[in-house]
Parts: sequence; C-alpha cells; structure tokens
Amino acid sequence: MKCKKGKHAQNNFKKEKTVWLLIVIVLVMLFFYEYIFFSGKISFIDKVASNILVDGDNEEIKKVKYLKEKNEEVVGWLKIPNTKIDYPILQTKDNEYYLTHNYKREKAKHGSIFLNYKSVLSDNDSNLIIYGHNMGDGQMFNTLLEYENQNYYNEHKTINLFTENQEHIYTIVSVFKSRIFYQAEENVFRYYNYTYFDNKEIYEEFIENCKEIQLYETNIQPKYGEQLITLITCEYSQENGRMVIIAKKEK
Repeated sequence: MKCKKGKHAQNNFKKEKTVWLLIVIVLVMLFFYEYIFFSGKISFIDKVASNILVDGDNEEIKKVKYLKEKNEEVVGWLKIPNTKIDYPILQTKDNEYYLTHNYKREKAKHGSIFLNYKSVLSDNDSNLIIYGHNMGDGQMFNTLLEYENQNYYNEHKTINLFTENQEHIYTIVSVFKSRIFYQAEENVFRYYNYTYFDNKEIYEEFIENCKEIQLYETNIQPKYGEQLITLITCEYSQENGRMVIIAKKEK
C-alpha cells in the first residue's frame, strides 16, 4: 500500500509540474505575441522611409505628403542625422492620444512622436514642443538620453524638421534634465509651459533658465525671433524626470 501511495503522489506531482509548465509556456507565448504585435506596428513606422518610393532630394517632404493622405494629423517629419530618430510628427487636439497610438491611429505602446497641441509649426513665436516615449528597445526618443554626453552632442548638433512644403534646420542650444513639477510647487522653471513667446522678455527669460540648468555649455545663444524646438522624453534619475533638448531655427 505504501508503495502504491508513493507512485500516486509521484504521478500527481508530475501532473502538477506539467500544468505549471503549460501555464509558463502560455504566458511566454502571450508576452511574445504582445511584443511582436505592438513592436511590429512601430517597426513599420521605422520602415516607412524604405516603403515610400521617392525620387531626388527632399524625400522626407514627400513622405509627409504621402502620410498626410492617410492621416491629416501628420504635420511633419523629425530627423536627427546619424541617429535612430527618423519619424513622422503627429499633432491633435490634446497631448494624450498619440502617447498610445501610432500614425495609423492604431493602438501601440510605442505611441508616436507628437507636437504639443498648442504649438504652431508656421509661427516663429511658437516653441515647437515635441514629445516621444523613451523606449527600452532604443526606439522613439530613447536616443535623446545620449545627449547627456557632451561628445555625443558635438557629433549631433543639428535637428531636421520637414513639413509638406520645406525643410527646417535647428541647432541645439541647451541640453538639461528636469522633471514635471507638482502644481503646488512655486518658483520652479516649468519649461513645458512655454509654447508661445509673447515678447522678447519672455523669450530671453526662457533661454536664461535653460542655460542655468544645462548639462554643459554649447556656446549657442538664440536671438528673439528665432523659432525654438523643444524635444522632451522621460528619464529615470529622478521622479517624473525628463531629458530636454532645446534648439533654435537657422535662417
């Protein structure tokens, strides 16, 4: 009897082990399904450049025109030469939707690169605040973290922004780390609130604040009337941390 009982217990153990193994396999399959499903969407965005047939110069302009036919909320194309940042720019009526949707309006955990809903591309008094996720797989705005290193900045000083009409070139002015501040906090620099410059004083105040907290000196000083672009992504050295890149438009 003892011997039979031992075999029965052993069989139960094997069955339980098999069940748990199956559960683990199913969970792993679900994980990879989600990863492939969502990553596939963003990978397609990465390959937009190679999927659109263009001829001659200004191919990014043609990409914007092509994608705008699919989604009128495509307003431009952002590219930092010799980096992974090479994406369409979206803009809608809020700063939430494209955190979780791609340019095809599909649900995607990578979201999109998108322009603050208050920024105006065609207005030189507008600060073009552009957001993107810091993805662990290196996509979207993960590359911005490299700017913590001044040598990286020295090799990647310019940002290209294309609309359906022309190319705009920006030179990086300041690189700094900051965070999103609580509403009750006073006397703090809320860089993300400067979507428009009403006058020269506000413009220079913004630049001065950026320079005070920058990680290193760029020796680039913008002048009032030169449009600014601000790239923002998450960074995790502090709670609600952000990596911020400020650049000025070249004439």
